[in-house]
Amino acid sequence: MQTRATPDVYNDAARATAVLPEGAPSLPSRVSWGAVIAGAVVALTIGLMLNALGAGIGATSVDATARGTPSASSFGIGAAIWVLVSNLIGLAAGGYVAARLSGTSDNTDGTLHGLAVWGTTFLISAVLLGNLVSGIASTAASGASSLVSSVASGTGSAVSAVGQQAANRTDTGTLQNAAQGLVDRVQGALSGGGGVPATMTSDQRKAEMSTLVTRRVTDGQLSTSDRERLNGLVAAEYNLSPQDAQARVQQAEQQAVQTARQAEEKARSAADAAASGAAKAAFAVFAIMLLGAIASVLGARRGTRDLLTVRSTRIA
Repeated sequence: MQTRATPDVYNDAARATAVLPEGAPSLPSRVSWGAVIAGAVVALTIGLMLNALGAGIGATSVDATARGTPSASSFGIGAAIWVLVSNLIGLAAGGYVAARLSGTSDNTDGTLHGLAVWGTTFLISAVLLGNLVSGIASTAASGASSLVSSVASGTGSAVSAVGQQAANRTDTGTLQNAAQGLVDRVQGALSGGGGVPATMTSDQRKAEMSTLVTRRVTDGQLSTSDRERLNGLVAAEYNLSPQDAQARVQQAEQQAVQTARQAEEKARSAADAAASGAAKAAFAVFAIMLLGAIASVLGARRGTRDLLTVRSTRIA
């Protein structure tokens, strides 16, 4: 009986599964960066194409004339789902291309090529998105700078014109007298602290009341002497009895405390909302990246070359 020659494919399989002796050189790297880059390009292109299609479909759904435009919430949810599905399809296709072009028949190697496509695609997307945001911010800053320059120029011209008219209508002596009167008024108000409220001017009483109120806000409370002083100043300024002045001061304090508490509650609510929004955004990014990795792996497993079959025997 004639014996058939052993096919070369069996010999290749035997050589591939042979155990290397000790000291033999390690196997070369089996990663194909050309296949990874090609898969990333395919993933980005398909994702961009499908997102453009979704933008077109979304634009056709807007009907301002017939007032049949979807609500903002429905439109946003639909757009988010479309973007997610488009990117997943692109990543699956990119993983398939990378695994197929790598020429590997090992599922692990194909999976790693798919993960490499996933990582490369997200890094490129992050860089492109960062450049886009930077460009928008730069454009906005440039526009704001131009606007401020224009406003400043116009304001300078207006001030110059007003100054010229004022210079034509007033002389140096009049301006000096007005400035000196203002300085004297301020000095008089500041020097009235500690005097009898009834003999003080209105500016002096208001200046001292402002000092006491500032102390109440910064320190959180007033001493007994400062509170009595504030009551006396209010009574003299607004022609009130001591009891009415004390009641007005207490009412003002209660309103100030209530306003401060409301401001604190609003600040805490805003901080909680910001933290909650940041947490939701982080979880959403994690979920999107995880789904993208799964799509890339599935595409790569599908694109990994099948094992050769010789006489119903599967070999590597």
